[in-house]
Amino acid sequence: MNATTAALLADALLVLHVGVVLFVVGLLPLILIGGALGWRWVRNVRLRLTHLALMVFIAAQAWLGQLCPLTVWEQDLRRLAGETAYRESFIEHWLSRLLYWEAPWWVFVAAYTGFAVLVAAAWRWVRPRP
Repeated sequence: MNATTAALLADALLVLHVGVVLFVVGLLPLILIGGALGWRWVRNVRLRLTHLALMVFIAAQAWLGQLCPLTVWEQDLRRLAGETAYRESFIEHWLSRLLYWEAPWWVFVAAYTGFAVLVAAAWRWVRPRP
């Protein structure tokens, strides 16, 4: 794979990663609001299972001290592209600032676990229907 292709794929993965984060984080308030307002789609069991599974996976990775596979794949592609920490595309520059934060590992473990508990509790507050 040439460097240009690797860099473009790394940027595409970063966009996908941000999309996953927006889905996981953004869906919870929509479920809670939608449950209160009677929106039927927030009770879709497949949507809710996908949401819960992603959050449990993310929390489990944090507990195991593992990086997200999307992060690992993106980093590998950036290395293939010959990119360094100082050479970044527009997409990488802005989206990575939204996605990657500096904090001790335990902060992420606590945040992911707490959010996973909230996602699971939303099943009780806004019950999904098949």
